[in-house]
Amino acid sequence: MSSNRIQGTLPSTITHLTELHVLDLSFNNIISQIPTDIDLLTKLEVLKLGKNNFYGIIPPSLGNISSLTNISFGTNILSGKIPNDLGRLKNLVELDLTINKLTGTVPPSLYNLSSLISFALAANDLWGEFPKDVGDRLPKLLVFNMCFNRFTGRIPGSLHNLTNIRVIKMADNLLLGTVPPGLGNLPFLEMYKIGFNKIVSSGYRGLEFLSALTNSTRLHLLAIDGNQLEGVIPEKIGNLSKVLSILYMGQNKIYGTIPASIGQLSSLRLLNLSFNSISGGIPSELGKLQELQELNLAGNQISGSIPKSFSSLRKLIRIDLSGNEISGKIPVSLKNLENLLSMDLSNNKLKGSIPKEILHLSTLSIALNLSKNFLSGSLSDEIGSLVSLTTMDFSDNHFSGKLPSSIKHCSSLENLFLARNKFSGSIPQILAQVRGLVNLDLSSNNFSGIIPIELGNLKALQFLNLSYNDLEGEIPSAGVFQNLSAVHLEGNKKLCFHFLCSSQDHRRKPSNILLDEDMTAKIGDFGLARMLIERSSGEVSISSTHVLRGSIGYIPPEYGWGGKLSIAGDVYSFGIVLLELFTGKSPTNDCFTVGINLTSWVKSAFPHKVEQVIDPQFLTCQDMNATSAHVKAKYPNLQFNCLSAILQVGLSCTADFPDERINVKEIVRKLEASKEILLRATKIYGPAEH
Repeated sequence: MSSNRIQGTLPSTITHLTELHVLDLSFNNIISQIPTDIDLLTKLEVLKLGKNNFYGIIPPSLGNISSLTNISFGTNILSGKIPNDLGRLKNLVELDLTINKLTGTVPPSLYNLSSLISFALAANDLWGEFPKDVGDRLPKLLVFNMCFNRFTGRIPGSLHNLTNIRVIKMADNLLLGTVPPGLGNLPFLEMYKIGFNKIVSSGYRGLEFLSALTNSTRLHLLAIDGNQLEGVIPEKIGNLSKVLSILYMGQNKIYGTIPASIGQLSSLRLLNLSFNSISGGIPSELGKLQELQELNLAGNQISGSIPKSFSSLRKLIRIDLSGNEISGKIPVSLKNLENLLSMDLSNNKLKGSIPKEILHLSTLSIALNLSKNFLSGSLSDEIGSLVSLTTMDFSDNHFSGKLPSSIKHCSSLENLFLARNKFSGSIPQILAQVRGLVNLDLSSNNFSGIIPIELGNLKALQFLNLSYNDLEGEIPSAGVFQNLSAVHLEGNKKLCFHFLCSSQDHRRKPSNILLDEDMTAKIGDFGLARMLIERSSGEVSISSTHVLRGSIGYIPPEYGWGGKLSIAGDVYSFGIVLLELFTGKSPTNDCFTVGINLTSWVKSAFPHKVEQVIDPQFLTCQDMNATSAHVKAKYPNLQFNCLSAILQVGLSCTADFPDERINVKEIVRKLEASKEILLRATKIYGPAEH
């Protein structure tokens, strides 16, 4: 009854079918436990319940059905331990418990099932070590799949003595040691997957074990990535199986160059050598891999240019050459990659302009990332051909000129990053026609003019960074502009809110929000006490003449544990002062009793009761209420959003553990953003004052 749409629970009466030899309910939507009296099916040989929603434990009574040859429970939500009773099934040839929630160690009795051909326990929460002689005790084994668990110890060398074995998969565990010898004994091996463990090798010839796999002429998947393997890629790698289609070697300590012989692996569909220390150029022979669909060489020290031979890789879907030292121009010949979905050439040394032909790759849909290079010139109108592209990142280059109006045709765009270039002119209104935009970053350019009010109509927009341009005029109030934490406008000195634009001459500073001498003294609890902070008017001055070391309530908890003075400690003290400034309560206030302190009190008010902890003087301040009717009509939550953002910074500073606290740069960024918007909106300071 497999591969249907059967739902509901398993009827308890199913165990009355005592003549059953085969029960196959796999690939359905059954939600049930396995009957505890399953052993009433005394003649059962095959029990397949995979790809359902069976839950609960595996009944130990299964061990009573001596006729069982196949148990397949993969892809369910079974939990508990694997019953030791399964070790009594001496005729068992298949045990598949993959993708469940089983825990504990593998019962030793299972390693005595000498009839086992397929042994698969992958994707559970199992631990322990494999017996060194597992290959001797399971001599008929063809499939050994233990990926995605927490197994420790070493790769059993006896597995490499199983001359008929097809699949060895032990990736994503905690295995140690080296790759044992004997890989040359496995002529029928099809998959060898030991990635993401802690397996090591050392020296120039540390990867020489790969040469032994040349005898495995059926090998189609080899994954040794995510380990600590050191050495150069042997030239003999080109003699591996002619059917090898997947080769993962990334995230190791591989150095040297890429052997040209890799071009002989004519069946390769995926080649991943990323995040190693590979140097030298990209061999043009890679252009011979005409079946290649994914090429990842990111995060190395590769130099030279992108080979023109890449034009032959017409089946390529993804290419990632980011984080290298590749130079020269982007080859026009890449226009032949007619199936490309994603291209990442970021963080290299590429120069010149973007070839127009590349912008005609209409299949690009995931990402086009050219950021952090030395690319220049203007963006051509052909950019509008990228109608399926989701992410475009051209930031950190030398692009100039105006944004082409054709960008409105990039209707699938969700992420547009153009920061830190030399773009000029106005921000085009037609950006509002790209209705799916979620993240838009145009910061640190030379854009001028007003912010198009239409950007407020982008309902999907969650992040907008227009900082450090030359924008002026009114800040829109709709859409994303209502969320202060999502919009960055700092560094645009001519921007203002609507009411402020019409009242530029009406500015004054607060007369009732001042630092008293006691607060000045408490600044001594962090490094800022040595600095002189002055307003341009000279109204507020904090000097180092009033310094108290370690005032009660301001020192971080780790100092009480004997911790050393640190920047994180300064951050904590700063956070306490910040909370005190905006709540009006010191950390030693009598209202704080055992179990309640200033930080926990403020935290209890988030996110819906902030007004209960804000100092009433902020809520009744004449300067803040003078234009409140006008402001609140357009910005109903402006003041509370700003004050909440400030208090949130204070809470981020006062986390109990130092490594959980916000860093100083982020403090400055968040406070400056809140200050700039709040003070302009309430007319306390003019747009150019700090």
